Amino acid sequence: MEQEVNRPTWSRQIEFTLAAIGSAVGLGNVWRFPYLCYRSGGGAFLVPYLLMLVVLGIPLVHMELALGQYLRRGPIQALAKACPLLKGVGLATVAISFIMCTYYNVIITWALYYLFSSFQSPLPWENCNNTWNRPNCTDHMTNSSSSSTASQQFFNYRVLEQTSGVEETGTVRWELVLLLLVAWVLCYLCIFKGVKSTGKVVYFTALFPYVILVTLLISNMQLPGAMAGVRFFIIPEWEKLKSVEVWVNAAAQIFNSLNIGYGSLIAMSSYNAFNNNILKDTLTVTIVNSLTSILAGFVIFSAFGYMSYLQGIPVSDIAVDGPGLVFVVYPQALVTMPVAPLWAVLFFFMLLCLGLDSQFAMVEVMVTSLLDAFDGAILRYLKRKEFVILAVCFTAFLLGIPHVMQVGIYVFQLMDHYTAIVSILFLAFFEVVAVCWIYGVKRLSQNIEEMTGKKPSIFFTMCWIVISPIIVAAILVFSVIQFKPARYDSYVYPPWAQGIGWIIAMASIIWIPIAAVHTLWVLPGSFKEKLQKSVSPFALDNISKHPDNLEKITKTEVVTTVPLPEKSMVQTHL
Repeated sequence: MEQEVNRPTWSRQIEFTLAAIGSAVGLGNVWRFPYLCYRSGGGAFLVPYLLMLVVLGIPLVHMELALGQYLRRGPIQALAKACPLLKGVGLATVAISFIMCTYYNVIITWALYYLFSSFQSPLPWENCNNTWNRPNCTDHMTNSSSSSTASQQFFNYRVLEQTSGVEETGTVRWELVLLLLVAWVLCYLCIFKGVKSTGKVVYFTALFPYVILVTLLISNMQLPGAMAGVRFFIIPEWEKLKSVEVWVNAAAQIFNSLNIGYGSLIAMSSYNAFNNNILKDTLTVTIVNSLTSILAGFVIFSAFGYMSYLQGIPVSDIAVDGPGLVFVVYPQALVTMPVAPLWAVLFFFMLLCLGLDSQFAMVEVMVTSLLDAFDGAILRYLKRKEFVILAVCFTAFLLGIPHVMQVGIYVFQLMDHYTAIVSILFLAFFEVVAVCWIYGVKRLSQNIEEMTGKKPSIFFTMCWIVISPIIVAAILVFSVIQFKPARYDSYVYPPWAQGIGWIIAMASIIWIPIAAVHTLWVLPGSFKEKLQKSVSPFALDNISKHPDNLEKITKTEVVTTVPLPEKSMVQTHL
């Protein structure tokens, strides 16, 4: 494999490991994982989750790290080289990262709102004596569906000022717009100056949340009833395992949590030293990420147990849906703790740290991909990489404004459902096909042996050839057959909103067929010859050197032939 001489590498390998852990460990570990556990019957979710970690998570992370490190390209160029016919998978990963970063920052916005609201005693969601409270407000958890808690009303009617449904848009929440801007400014400041900012920020944002999680767990475990919540978390309801939805959610959580299919792992590993030990990084990132999810589960469910003890209701009756887990249920538990404002500040500051490093990893995938493909045209107008990052952040900020309107929570839930569950399964399937079946496990194994001196074990080869592709395909089929429309609490979206959701999903998936058609168009020869070449790795590299095709390829295959700019994502950590 011909390597780029000027390709920068990480100055210390620990920086890559921390950056990969930081991008993988995020709000999903504290929000989505415990929520899916709760909805899937507690411990029942751990069974498919841990199984998917072993047969999907670890092998596919190893695959992505190996591909990026060997080909020394970001996701767009790496997939174009590995499988020209499915080069659109690389484009799709960048698209889904950008779509997610437009609404992911909204969670950080809510965390900022709660963080600033925590510097007062009593906490504003502690009682029902506020202007935003409705007559059915109660300051304690009940089984009644006709009443809602003070913390729930604070989130719904103070923070969101939510409307009755997606049909009613309401007005812009200017407080949230300002905080969304603050969230994007923080993200920009973390990445625009390279070593002067991001390197130091990643060390803090990747490690500090663990201090808070362990502190919260120690505090929670001393509360009465905490063990009831822990038992709900670790003891499975075996009946739930019959539901295909539980298995689909477990696989989707593995993809989301480990950033499989989002391009960031390929992009970051492309700056590794050529002989770096990929297996060590794979195991470190996957195991630390899953242990973080489980640690967060103990923290959240011990608080649930305490709440069920206080209110005399079973843990399974605590109403929670989507982001309400960390913005409704946990805040309600915080008010019962000693020195509640201090715990609230620490908890929401932890959410901010968890969100930031995942957020700017997604932004960097977009920035790097733009500069890889169009560096000359973009830098001719914007001059510096800092201005490119500013343009991307500002565009994403504008696209995030619908989420901070009164209808915002419905927009957020719709986008999250169709992006984080529907799109990612399609992308993961085509990525596995492109790398494992077309690029080939034999070729991938040879690449790994060339880099590390050892071939991957029989476990990895079997997962890549058979187990992972079959499981991903089966889950994709079952998720389509048993697809459930998006909902928020008891609200079910109307058909036209579901249609918009599918358009959002297609915004990333559509690049796969478009790029396939483009590849077949630029390749020379008959249709049969084009098809054969399109599934031959590096075919686009070969034809770009042919005199008859040079002009054609130069104009049309910019994405796969333009060298990477020197100012790339890794330099923010060097």
